[in-house]
Amino acid sequence: MKQGILGVGRERRVNRMNGPLTQYLTEDHRRLDAWLQAAGAQPGKVDEPAYASFRAGLLRHIGMEERTLLPAIQRLSGGEPLPVAARLRLDHGALAALLMPSPTAAIIAMIRGILTDHNALEEGAAGLYGICDDLAGSEAERILADLRAAPEVAVMPYSDSLAVMNALRRALERAGRRFPDLDPA
Repeated sequence: MKQGILGVGRERRVNRMNGPLTQYLTEDHRRLDAWLQAAGAQPGKVDEPAYASFRAGLLRHIGMEERTLLPAIQRLSGGEPLPVAARLRLDHGALAALLMPSPTAAIIAMIRGILTDHNALEEGAAGLYGICDDLAGSEAERILADLRAAPEVAVMPYSDSLAVMNALRRALERAGRRFPDLDPA
């Protein structure tokens, strides 16, 4: 069986774009996208309430995938993680690190760039979510209930310290990203 980018052969792929996991997680992406769009809608200004909602929502979404979805799929795959899981985890680390400093237009642009690539790996007929719906089968509703029950995430105050900026640089490098304008203000 030929392996695709997500580590699942073509024979295993089923168009499950309407599956419960795909619907729920894709809808969450749309909600997050709307907040991020609102946060950066005015050039040179960050809409703080929209960004705060985005920040808390993205951290919760990452937690749902890391604590519920990816482990469930690994279990349902016989203990083997999907190869794409490593890429997604690097992106999650970079995104979480980008949420630590005070938001700027450059940070919002970097987040948008990562999410464009990241969401493409998760959505669509051959994306992670469709594969998860396929693998989950009758367990999809239980996994969905666990995703819905995911708690809100405690969000720490922003920090623009040198330590945070260095951690951010390292997280971006691990994810294969470069963001040269990260010098603390």
